[in-house]
Amino acid sequence: MKRMYVGGEWIESEGKQTIATKDPATQEVTAEVPRGGKTEIHHAIMAARKTFESDEWQDFAPEERGRILYEMASKLRHSAEEIAQLETMDTGKPISQARNDVEAAARYFEYYAGMADKIFGETIPVQANILDYTVREPVGVTAHIIPWNYPIQIASRSTAAAIATGNTVVVKPAEDTPLTAIKLAELFDETSLPKGVFNVVIGYGDEAGSALIHHKDINHITFTGSVQTGMLVMEAASRNIVPVTLELGGKSPNIVFSDAKMDEAADWIVKSVIQNAGQTCSAGSRLLVQEEVKDDLVERVKNRMLSLKMGPGIQDPDLGPVLSEKQFQRIESFLNIANKENASFLAGGKRAHVEGYENGYFLEPTLLDGLDPQSEVAQEEIFGPVLSVFTFKGEQEAVHLANATPYGLVTGVWTENIGRGHRLAKKIRAGQVFINNYGAGGGIQMPFGGYKKSGFGREKGLEALRNYTILKNVAVKM
Repeated sequence: MKRMYVGGEWIESEGKQTIATKDPATQEVTAEVPRGGKTEIHHAIMAARKTFESDEWQDFAPEERGRILYEMASKLRHSAEEIAQLETMDTGKPISQARNDVEAAARYFEYYAGMADKIFGETIPVQANILDYTVREPVGVTAHIIPWNYPIQIASRSTAAAIATGNTVVVKPAEDTPLTAIKLAELFDETSLPKGVFNVVIGYGDEAGSALIHHKDINHITFTGSVQTGMLVMEAASRNIVPVTLELGGKSPNIVFSDAKMDEAADWIVKSVIQNAGQTCSAGSRLLVQEEVKDDLVERVKNRMLSLKMGPGIQDPDLGPVLSEKQFQRIESFLNIANKENASFLAGGKRAHVEGYENGYFLEPTLLDGLDPQSEVAQEEIFGPVLSVFTFKGEQEAVHLANATPYGLVTGVWTENIGRGHRLAKKIRAGQVFINNYGAGGGIQMPFGGYKKSGFGREKGLEALRNYTILKNVAVKM
């Protein structure tokens, strides 16, 4: 059985209760992990608090923090295949995608390692006999609630930034996919990082997660997940006046104009909606296409979808299973709505049979046409390999459609007219806009976050460092 990591020690849950994790391709139990709750969360936070306030950590040189983060990047790469297989076992994603996730995780540690000794303040001119300056200090103990779709990446990107800036952290991975968070703890345990800086507690959201967000000794909460849970996180944080960083998903469009390179656009449109079986916050789940090229582009997208290979992640197919029965039923409920609204199913729309893996929840990649843009299916995040098609006449209508959902995370714009691309980028209400590409290879350095119900605050890049520091002003009379 796996164990949790608290204060540099490997522990079981107080009540010896466990959670079974399952392989999404087979639904077979792959591991038993502790079911932590309020007690374990409290112990983890107290361990993190004790370490944060210790002379050892307060005097720990920034360049030494950076050295350890560099070491973590190296360890991740050294164990890359093992970690990728754990990630695929947990999430069901194709092994090549899991390998990319591990490399991205290593890049986060590498990137923030280089920033650990470059957290600068400023001097401010006030008056002749006053030296006024600012310093950026760590906020304290930070909570990191990790979703099940990209566990190794998302745990790494926020904890690396938090530790680089001098904080101590408590990680609560999703109960469905905790194995790589445990592996991160194992790797940290091999370094000279003071015990209590990095802590992992596994448990359900309404038990461990709730205890974490309500705890009075947490100084910042980073959460990636649903809008509904994000609202609960904000509400809990407000009671302790704790800042939050929220990344809550999207309903992201690819906007294709008649002058775009159609094959290139079609390739990326399909990739953007099938990655991780569509269980991606930045999935390109809406296709907005200029009327005169709709038939041509849709046919290209359809043909690509129909040619995709499905199977268990370890066989590295194009498309793996969705995580669980619960997730499959959620997607299915949206497809039922689309069917009732007389949408045209141009491809997919039903469970796929994969020989030898009949218990896995495989869904055919689905292409929908004929939906009202205000339909629930067109407005809400489905979190599956489902793409809805809409048409527009000109730029103004394209912008209107792009902005006409409650979300604003990512947008792709496809046009050879670079002026048009810039015009749309200015008018679209999304945290990231890609012109003639989608995703830029993961973009470790690029600030990532949303408008509207996609959340607020930014992860990745230098902007993320602001989440984990607090500004202090010092004025010295000379």
